Amino acid sequence: MSDMSRIKTFNLPDLGEGLTEGEILAWLVKVGDTIELNQPIVEVETAKAAVEIPAKWAGQVQAIHHPEGTTVEVGTPIIAIDTDPGAGPLDTAPSTTATPTGDLPTPSAASLAAVEVAPAEGMIEPGLIGGVAPGGRTAVLVGYGPRTTAAKRRPRKGAVPAQAEALVAPAPVAPEPVRNGHGGPATGGLVLAKPPVRKLAKDLGVDLSALTGSGPLGSITREDVQQAASGAVVAAEPVAATSTATSAASFGADREQRIPVKGVRKLTAENMSRSAFTAPHVTEFLTVDVTRAMKALERLRSRREWRDVRVSPLLLVAKAVLLAVKRHPMVNSTWAGDEIVVKEYVNLGIAAATERGLIVPNVKDAGRLSLRELADALNALVQTAKSGRTSPADMSGGTLTITNVGVFGVDTGTPILPPGESAILAFGAVREMPWVHKGKVKARQVTTLGLSFDHRIIDGELGSKFLRDIGDFLADPEAALLAWT
Repeated sequence: MSDMSRIKTFNLPDLGEGLTEGEILAWLVKVGDTIELNQPIVEVETAKAAVEIPAKWAGQVQAIHHPEGTTVEVGTPIIAIDTDPGAGPLDTAPSTTATPTGDLPTPSAASLAAVEVAPAEGMIEPGLIGGVAPGGRTAVLVGYGPRTTAAKRRPRKGAVPAQAEALVAPAPVAPEPVRNGHGGPATGGLVLAKPPVRKLAKDLGVDLSALTGSGPLGSITREDVQQAASGAVVAAEPVAATSTATSAASFGADREQRIPVKGVRKLTAENMSRSAFTAPHVTEFLTVDVTRAMKALERLRSRREWRDVRVSPLLLVAKAVLLAVKRHPMVNSTWAGDEIVVKEYVNLGIAAATERGLIVPNVKDAGRLSLRELADALNALVQTAKSGRTSPADMSGGTLTITNVGVFGVDTGTPILPPGESAILAFGAVREMPWVHKGKVKARQVTTLGLSFDHRIIDGELGSKFLRDIGDFLADPEAALLAWT
């Protein structure tokens, strides 16, 4: 095989939803590694999610074109792969150009000229992303479908145990030996930390090599990083008599911290600014006695078929919103300039706070789900968001949103509409409060709802009726189900 055909360059693919760029969070391979077809090779964060991208070819990594932390545009070459490494050495010239790990060679102009660019979308070869992989499965990006392979590195001398391989990441270059999680010198300058933890450490300015991990096999956890950033944890023991490792401070000498605005945080800021100054917001509030709703949840949890299901008050709030939409369809609509688009389907968004910022994944066509199906969908949505694996598709197409500020102990708020939606409900904390019930003051479970809506579409009457119906359901869900369905 000639150099012309054996070296192939993989460009950053279009990850969907019109995204134009992504930040390289972590390389899962290095120059010289032998990789398999569809093996995850790099973790990339877009404005909507973090995804792992699999290899289009098996072979040996020839070059990595961009270091971790670099933001690259879709279509930009990010890695070159030698698909026939057994054919002999390539015609490359020495280079002193720095690479992600500081010691990786850069291919010569002659070898770059011989690179074959990955086929365009729609021309995918069998076994590549989107095509049929060996065994009949479809190769997909993590976050867009099932993951059937694990990120692998070529075995190295003195490497950590195999079960910790997924946690291994190159540590920053330091003049003194880096200690591993067990307190001993780490061979090859390695620290144990998952990519999201490394991302957090980077954002907070924490040097992972200076920490002693408290996780499995001495791995560094999010809590370790957060404590180091707040100065609550003393750094690892001195590694030499003349050098002391110290945890990085959150603030510089000027007592200021600068956090880059990018990824999810950047997109959220742009969307919220556009929404706040485009749609005329109105917010109304309603305080509701939800004692009966809380008792209904307890009865639901006690049923045999629900005992293994996580049931929270959010489930009843979601059901209340979906039933109220059926009574007031105009609430589930979009302002399109010269027309209002009313939607029969409800893609119910649930605002979720993640380490990368606020995201709003949604349950597709939630109005057609049974209560049990809705509970399962909400639980899956929350778990996926917590793991940082929410796909762009799951965050697009939302029509109506709930933000559960009550989990933070907040009573209510005036939420900003997600772009393209006409209403968003804030669900506050459920508290035991004195309440007039049947002519007497009693301790009751009470919450406050806050509904923000687009006044171009929803006038005061419609917004008030919609909010009232949600409150009526939460005040007595069993009676509402009998009356409304």
